[in-house]
Amino acid sequence: MKILAYYFIAFSTFAAFNAQVGAMEETRLFAALAMTKAQESSPIPTDSGVFIYNGNTDTWERTGPVIQSVGSITTDPSNPDVVFLACGNGIVRSRDGGQTWRMTSGWRESDFTKIAIDPVDGNNVYATSVWGMSVSRDGGDTWARANRGLAERYSRTVIVDSRNPKRLLLGTADGIYQSNNRAKSWQVVRSSPRLTILRIARSESNPDLWIAGTEGEGVFLSKDDGKSWSKTAPELGNANIYAVAMDSSDESRLAVAGWGTGVWISIDGGASWIDRGAGLPSKNVTAMIYDPNQSNRLWVSTFEEGTLYSDNEGKDWHDGGLKGAYVFDLGVVSIK
Repeated sequence: MKILAYYFIAFSTFAAFNAQVGAMEETRLFAALAMTKAQESSPIPTDSGVFIYNGNTDTWERTGPVIQSVGSITTDPSNPDVVFLACGNGIVRSRDGGQTWRMTSGWRESDFTKIAIDPVDGNNVYATSVWGMSVSRDGGDTWARANRGLAERYSRTVIVDSRNPKRLLLGTADGIYQSNNRAKSWQVVRSSPRLTILRIARSESNPDLWIAGTEGEGVFLSKDDGKSWSKTAPELGNANIYAVAMDSSDESRLAVAGWGTGVWISIDGGASWIDRGAGLPSKNVTAMIYDPNQSNRLWVSTFEEGTLYSDNEGKDWHDGGLKGAYVFDLGVVSIK
């Protein structure tokens, strides 16, 4: 029987952090990871979970419960005190800004990778997993499967349309699916690649612009709000793309990366791409994001060889810490 001692535990680290920043909401970088390289003598990584980047000290600070596999962290856009973790053995939630945590999913629900929350109604919560889509209509108290219309259930990424919260885009093993009724049913986006979608992102400066990374078919773009998709970055045509990023302040600046690819950057909205992998300790990249708090800064996590950042479109790379980590997700989270 699994040890469930972390279901409801107080964590002083997160509490101290909340007290420090007070009631002011901040957007901070996070890394969901496992220190796999540092744990070569142990089959189970002990140093894993979520780390928050502190720009004042240039360090990553651990937060939340100690769980062996945390895929991502998400806060409710309308209430940052509500925090969700997508974990290997379930969904964990905090309602007090991370001071206490509780498992909310059942024992039959596992292998979660990503959670998205309705920006208008926080009762609607969506979680992807290898078993498909799970939905909560009561803020995470209870969960139910929502796979109607999906040809393949394996799912890694989901985004709620901020302009129309009834609409969701879901990345599955059979391409990109869309729901227009809050995940009650799904329809395939016919022009999307019919293979595993590893990552999806949407431009904040131009919501009609989307990007998707695939398994074995490289990168796809949509310029009409996800309705149709076309291939881009021909140099990466057969690559597994685990990481995609879009600059929130400049729709023309995009970045993609994957296994064995290094980093490729576009400064013209995906019309052309430049190889910026030189200087990285590894060409195996698992996650990346443009820093919303630092203009022009791109963060990249390489497999077990550290996280790095560049302020000049990948011409130079600087050590960002987290050496030895397998970073599952690198993103931003709003916290108080």
